[in-house]
Amino acid sequence: MIRPFSGLRGSRGPRAAGAPLTPRARRIIRLNNGFQLLFNLLWWMPVFYAYQREAGLSDGQIFGIQSIYYVAFCLFEIPTGMVADRIGARNCLRAGAVVMTAANLAPVLAPSYTGFLVHFLAIAAGRSLTSGAASAYLYDGLAAEGAGEHYLKAEGQARALGLAAKVLCWPLVGPLMAVAHPTPYVLSAASAAGSLVCALVLPRHAATGHDRRDRASRTSSGGLAFLRDATTALRCVWATPWLALLMVQGVAVFTLSRICQVNLFQPVLLDHGIPEGSHGGVLAAMTVAEAVASARPQWLGKRLSPVAWVSLLSLAMAAALAGSTLGGPWTVVALLCVFAAVTGFAYPLQRKLVNDAIPAGAPRATLLSVESIVDRAVCALAAVAAGAYLSAGRLDALLWHSAVVTGVVMLVLQLILRRAPGRPRKRPKEEPALELVTTAGNP
Repeated sequence: MIRPFSGLRGSRGPRAAGAPLTPRARRIIRLNNGFQLLFNLLWWMPVFYAYQREAGLSDGQIFGIQSIYYVAFCLFEIPTGMVADRIGARNCLRAGAVVMTAANLAPVLAPSYTGFLVHFLAIAAGRSLTSGAASAYLYDGLAAEGAGEHYLKAEGQARALGLAAKVLCWPLVGPLMAVAHPTPYVLSAASAAGSLVCALVLPRHAATGHDRRDRASRTSSGGLAFLRDATTALRCVWATPWLALLMVQGVAVFTLSRICQVNLFQPVLLDHGIPEGSHGGVLAAMTVAEAVASARPQWLGKRLSPVAWVSLLSLAMAAALAGSTLGGPWTVVALLCVFAAVTGFAYPLQRKLVNDAIPAGAPRATLLSVESIVDRAVCALAAVAAGAYLSAGRLDALLWHSAVVTGVVMLVLQLILRRAPGRPRKRPKEEPALELVTTAGNP
């Protein structure tokens, strides 16, 4: 059975919207904010493309590493989601922070193709350990405290705070590199170590039926239990078409945002004559736009359903990228900021949709890892295609073709979603399709 889209007016959660959070729930939110901020504070993000070029890597090698990264992420996601459901999301977050700390030191110790390859492989391992576990911990932790309706705002708030930190830090990368070239990677490692501190003090949330099922499963044979969890997750996806379709819908949001903000960000700016020294400032401006939108998903309004909003936002992202080929430097910067803002709206909403669609008692972290596998698999193909387009000098064609493919996929997917089994029933007129909680008392 599909759970109702909690966080909307008219939901039947144990707490009414606007009810004060318990001290434990507030602590969960605060520590989750700290973990997400520090774990994802990658100081090297605005300069890693140029950094690798200066280390002697070609475009083919740089994008080849990115493709390997996405494939490795998919492979790591298969066991790590099941590990999170068995050993606990908190332990997975701690392990991920340790791996991420080591990963960011690899380019400092070996600034070569091998060093960067090891760096991204370790990042894939660290992020796969936390990709499903972080969301599962927050969702289950708040639900155990009777504060499940606060999840959407907490998810968006954590993302917004992390983005705000990047706004403050990324413009400093250029001056810091002038003092010590490896500084971005050293600071990234220090930030990851700080996220480990947050993970170590995360509270154990109150036991739920899901937790009791997990504890019982741990008493059985390890190998058989892992196989059972994987089988349960796959059966859940197969038996819940609505969940599977929502996962597919999120691919466009993730792929467009990842490929643009990580892989194509610097090539697009360089193609329009924007010097490298300005890249940190541009990325900071984009991050401000994304942070504001992430913290205010309720601005989307009530006229459309959450599913329709995600598809519409995906089309807007694709259109912004395609439009960047038509103007000068200032137009490009403006459209990239629009792209970032739309991404900020889409991410928390998509994550909420998928979490709500997971049936009660299903292995949540494993299923979120399944979603991540699908996202990264498409990104691996997109990275290879991006490298081929750039090597051929066809950046504009890449952006336009991406927009066309996104438009076709979203149109077809919306037609399928309207007829999908398990689709939630429409709410009465007095209960809008989308009214997200914005409790003023949330920390």
